[in-house]
Amino acid sequence: MARPVTLYTLQWGDLSLETVCQKAKEFGYDGVELGLPDHVDVRRTDTAYYQGIKDLLKKYDLRLYAISTHLVGQAVCDNIDERHKAILPDYIWGDGDPEGVHQRATEEMIRTAHAAKMLGVDTVVGFTGSSIWHYLYSFPPVTDAMIQKGYDDFARRFTPILDEFQKLGVRFALEVHPTEIAFDTFSARRALEAVNNHPAFGFNYDPSHLGYQGVDYVDFIYQFPERIFHVHMKDVYWSDTPKQVGIFGGHVTFGDPRRYWNFRSLGRGKINFEEIIRALNSIGYQGPLSVEWEDSAMDREHGARESCELVKRVDFQPSAHAFDACFGKE
Repeated sequence: MARPVTLYTLQWGDLSLETVCQKAKEFGYDGVELGLPDHVDVRRTDTAYYQGIKDLLKKYDLRLYAISTHLVGQAVCDNIDERHKAILPDYIWGDGDPEGVHQRATEEMIRTAHAAKMLGVDTVVGFTGSSIWHYLYSFPPVTDAMIQKGYDDFARRFTPILDEFQKLGVRFALEVHPTEIAFDTFSARRALEAVNNHPAFGFNYDPSHLGYQGVDYVDFIYQFPERIFHVHMKDVYWSDTPKQVGIFGGHVTFGDPRRYWNFRSLGRGKINFEEIIRALNSIGYQGPLSVEWEDSAMDREHGARESCELVKRVDFQPSAHAFDACFGKE
């Protein structure tokens, strides 16, 4: 049986959960990945609230494998400034005092693990933020001690979160992504080491964020076979020729045609999904393939539908036996 194909709802946060479920079913999805804070209020502790979500999913014959808290997770380790006010709920932002924001975001992350437990899922996808992302280009010179301080800060802030996740039997899957403590293979390994290979810490594999950086996004799967907790299917295009705006983005918005790279609907970029599926088969990943749809130049309903069709077409199960096993004779 092929892996379930789900739709991540964060990009549909302007619609009610029921409307998103209706559309996901119509588009052909097997389930959804619920995006916070729009489609789950983790401050709720009453069983009836979570049962209502499960009943709604059942109504549309949709399954749930993960919930995601990218926006709040970003505030755990980031250097907080006015940018975060736009992405955080008012009750997390508060008065904007950075340490207060960090603490409230941490509390919300722990509440998210409890919400996952109430919904019957064992994976929370999200971001961590990073206090050292602004050191990416090492000039003025950045010392090893400065970078180590950032990983120590990540470990100090996230280990208590991971401990609570582990108590509940829930895993945290960091989406390896620019602006996070892990954004390529090397930094992902360092993040794991920073939290002493905590059993509740792993990765949400998203090839798009690796591809345009020049990172071997298929090899990433082989490097962390036991830590791929969840998979985002997402495509990206990068140019074969020089552009006005390079890999760092030039302070122009996503979708600008002058950029070297832009996210695109699945199958319209440069990610080789065939090799990804083969690698996932090799490591035995049987979880969902979740479409995180982003394409600034395309209608999202058209894109979500064609992306679902592509994932179902490209996915396949590994063989149960070697293809040449029938050649031999006793």
